[in-house]
Amino acid sequence: MLMNIKNILNIPGTSQEFDFSVPEEQLEFVRGYVFDTPVQVKGDIVNHAGAVVLRLHIEFSLLVTCDRCLKESVQAFSYDTEHLVVRFLNDEENEENYVVAKAESIDIAEIAVADLLLELPSKMLCKEDCKGLCPVCGCDRNMTDCNCITRIEFE
Repeated sequence: MLMNIKNILNIPGTSQEFDFSVPEEQLEFVRGYVFDTPVQVKGDIVNHAGAVVLRLHIEFSLLVTCDRCLKESVQAFSYDTEHLVVRFLNDEENEENYVVAKAESIDIAEIAVADLLLELPSKMLCKEDCKGLCPVCGCDRNMTDCNCITRIEFE
């Protein structure tokens, strides 16, 4: 969602709210994740005495496979992020700390997708205390207790 923010950049005290779903074509490059629901983005962009702040609330659900027990489940995710918006940067090294409004516009959907990818956990679990699969017999240790020896002996 490309938003022209010229008025917000130029007039302190102005703001604009937004509420939209990220188009599916903007999620096509996201590999390794299956979105169960659309990515919903709500928020606002506000000029506080010349400092322009972009606030996002991002909600979506993923179809995930547990990294320990391989069980599939749908998990809901919700994130709040905030960015400082600037017209340009003198120092390109700090670009990751700001959103640059090139031509006085920003792509809020692109920013939201980048934020959600940074927030996703590196390991997906069906539940925080998942016991996983037995490395010997393969049973789901969340469902049953097996009598396999799970200690690896070194010679």
